[in-house]
Amino acid sequence: QVQLVESGGGLVQAGGSLRLSCAASGRTFSSYTMAWLRQAPGKEREFVAATSWSGGVTNYADSVKGRFIISRDNAENTVYLQMNSLKPEDTAVYYCAARSGWASDYVRQYNYWGPGTQVTVSS
Repeated sequence: QVQLVESGGGLVQAGGSLRLSCAASGRTFSSYTMAWLRQAPGKEREFVAATSWSGGVTNYADSVKGRFIISRDNAENTVYLQMNSLKPEDTAVYYCAARSGWASDYVRQYNYWGPGTQVTVSS
């Protein structure tokens, strides 16, 4: 089992950047695929990015490809999401999530979730 806590959200202007962090507790962090997902007001939760246990495989939603980068530091039990060229439509609560298995883009396959961090992009 793993516990997750996100940080780094905030208010940023369009075109700006933010870096989200997710700190995980548990000795088996390095065995999990880690992902970032988001939920905007009135919308369903959607996949953003995922990274395999080693970081060697990554998967991105089309809407963030070329702008966001997911990475992880297994020594620090932390996963990151570098968000560049932010757009107002990126405004959402961002969640860190974990699962055993491959870097899936299917939201329901993620078993462990953090409480989320708000990202607001102003136009």
